[in-house]
Amino acid sequence: MKPFDRRAFLSIGAGGVASGIVRPTISGVSANAAQPDRDRTPFRIPENDSIWDLHCHLSGVTGKTAEQRAEQLLEYADRMHVERLIFFMGYPFSQTPEPAEFRRQNDQVLTVLERWPDRLLGFAYVNASYPEESLAEVERCIQDGPMLGVKLWVGGRCDNEDIDPLIRRCGELNALVFQHTFFKVTGNLPGESTPDDIAQLATRHPDVPLICGHTGGDWTLGIRSIRQFPNVSVGIGGSDPAAGFVEMAVRELGPERVLYGSDIGGRSFASQLAKVYGAQISDEHRNLVLGENLRRMLKPIMDRKGMQQ
Repeated sequence: MKPFDRRAFLSIGAGGVASGIVRPTISGVSANAAQPDRDRTPFRIPENDSIWDLHCHLSGVTGKTAEQRAEQLLEYADRMHVERLIFFMGYPFSQTPEPAEFRRQNDQVLTVLERWPDRLLGFAYVNASYPEESLAEVERCIQDGPMLGVKLWVGGRCDNEDIDPLIRRCGELNALVFQHTFFKVTGNLPGESTPDDIAQLATRHPDVPLICGHTGGDWTLGIRSIRQFPNVSVGIGGSDPAAGFVEMAVRELGPERVLYGSDIGGRSFASQLAKVYGAQISDEHRNLVLGENLRRMLKPIMDRKGMQQ
């Protein structure tokens, strides 16, 4: 099989990337299009490899050890010119881990951070159902360790005020808070937050940078839910590359509040980058989404830890 050619991939017209349909292109316009889109500007490949991936997992990847799994993902990242990867959680996935389990999974991530400090970053996995133990893990992994934020999944909804001491401590440490969110037509899991829940969290903690993971799955609703809260950004990773997603997020939230992430392990770099490459946004805004926003948000805590960007 012929190896993947990233530049050939990016030479596909923006509409072809977003839809997943490969068509010959002439000056960025599909050769078989009924009429040229005169408002479409051909996408130019970024000159610098400055993509930072917000959302990566060790689960869903082959390998007997955390190091083997991370090494495989770095090989894929190099093909797509992804410079830095942020890892959440170890393996296997555990939706409601007890403290011993989320500590074990954080240890797995700490192992790969030590091995590749110039490429990999980490957020501590905690469970909102165990507020005191989660706060202790923040001290271990962030205050006294190399991690830069926390990952909250489905252990408890973030509208519960019991989580507030944890969020306040993250604010004191300049640590980012990534909250998984979904609007599911079948009904959310017990303890699974929605963008409406993170909006309530933002009301109580307006100075803490929060990230609405997956933009709520139904991104048209998720964007509207958090639009009025400037301390909430959206992570666009972990869904199909639907046309209009990134455009709406940039238009409604501003380009500084939109963050690329892949959810790799469960998704691919290519499918998630397609959301950004195929979006009808300016090159300046595209670069913000692909990495500049995340680097800006992480700069205070990285500077405090003496970490180079």
